[in-house]
Amino acid sequence: MPSCPRCDAPVDDDSRYCAQCGAPQTEDAAEELDEYVQRQAEQVAGSGGGSEGGGSGGSDAFPSTEDLTDREQLWRRGSYVLGYGTVVVALTRVPAPESWPLILAGLAILPPVRRLTAEPLGSPLKREVMAGIYAVFALIGVALFALL
Repeated sequence: MPSCPRCDAPVDDDSRYCAQCGAPQTEDAAEELDEYVQRQAEQVAGSGGGSEGGGSGGSDAFPSTEDLTDREQLWRRGSYVLGYGTVVVALTRVPAPESWPLILAGLAILPPVRRLTAEPLGSPLKREVMAGIYAVFALIGVALFALL
């Protein structure tokens, strides 16, 4: 009885796939698996894949990086820098009360948060709204820092 080249489990002579790990055991099975994986990849790419910047078939609310204008790409990069920078600065002051509004501000401006809020709200918040939320939390944090 032969064994699977991937997991060394015993395999029947007429098996196309390993019962333990699922590895193809014949050339025909390997080609069939490759075709299946290719079809699945095309379906995912055609539906947008659900990830930001993950291909050229993104949804209208969150286009892929290639579909963004220069201004939109600059906004996205700036949001990441501002958001992560604010969170890092706030983490250096974690025991202090002003750090928590700054952490919330940094998280609010990040583009993935905009995507995460789209599902429960029905549509993504506009960039201006996210910037406003950032500004409110950042001002609260700075005011607490100045007062305390």
